[in-house]
Amino acid sequence: MLTNMEVMPRLKLGDFTLEFELGPPSAEVQEMARKELRETPEVQKKAVADLRELLKAETDLKCPLDNDAWLIRFLRPCKYYPESALKLVKNYYSFKVKHSNVYDGLKPSREENIFKHNILTVLPNRDQHGRRILIIELGKKWKHNEVTLDEVFKGCVLYLEAAMIEPTSQIAGAVVIFDMDGLSLPQTMQFTPPFAKRIVDWLQDAVPLRIKNIHIVNQPYIFNMVFALFKPFLREKLKSRIIFHGKDRKSLHKHVSPKCLPECYGGTLQIPRVTGNQWLELLIMCDQEYDAINSYGYKKQ
Repeated sequence: MLTNMEVMPRLKLGDFTLEFELGPPSAEVQEMARKELRETPEVQKKAVADLRELLKAETDLKCPLDNDAWLIRFLRPCKYYPESALKLVKNYYSFKVKHSNVYDGLKPSREENIFKHNILTVLPNRDQHGRRILIIELGKKWKHNEVTLDEVFKGCVLYLEAAMIEPTSQIAGAVVIFDMDGLSLPQTMQFTPPFAKRIVDWLQDAVPLRIKNIHIVNQPYIFNMVFALFKPFLREKLKSRIIFHGKDRKSLHKHVSPKCLPECYGGTLQIPRVTGNQWLELLIMCDQEYDAINSYGYKKQ
């Protein structure tokens, strides 16, 4: 589970090191866990034991019941309520079965194309609340004839699976910035209602990670056509977390501090922007861990 690794994958970028953060969370993040997720050693211990018992009854589901860290990964987004965590586990694996065309054998070494196009990147730093920041650029950079929306989705899944194993990300969550600068009419035609439904179902019910906000920036007027496809499937909680900023950087900075953002978003961040290829290099070091992730789930009929 990316924790069995002998050596932690890391990549030097100038003075900066890109790596998965598997160590214990900072004191501030632990306090956040206590306040927001009810996390204490006693609550954690009992919830882990209770979830383990609940999952033992799911005889057609293969999962690592002896692995506390794996159980905690599903308990944290559910504030340590075992019944809610059980539902999340079942949703997570049911979604993988339903969309097996996307999930079968999904690992970084098989998805080089999406990373090479540099459409997806995670900033090497976190925001002021300790959240991971995923940037998706579906405008100028997206050559829709060369990269499908399914590939974009797979790339997002690979990133979020990686974030799910970081204790700090499990607690603080993640934010997503959709940069729609240069979105064209032919690109909007790639979006379909079934694709929109899949994304919304995934975000609302099947991601064991706290997605705190989705920021839409630089969107042109035709983006309204795309968003109209997603709207019917959105429940209030997720809808309230989607924020439209256009080119208004001050509006974005109310949510994400400029100290945590690169210059192109009005920020002052001075560390190098990580390319898709650099992330791919790091993720490929974890290929066998994705094999482990893929080995769990509902038994194939």
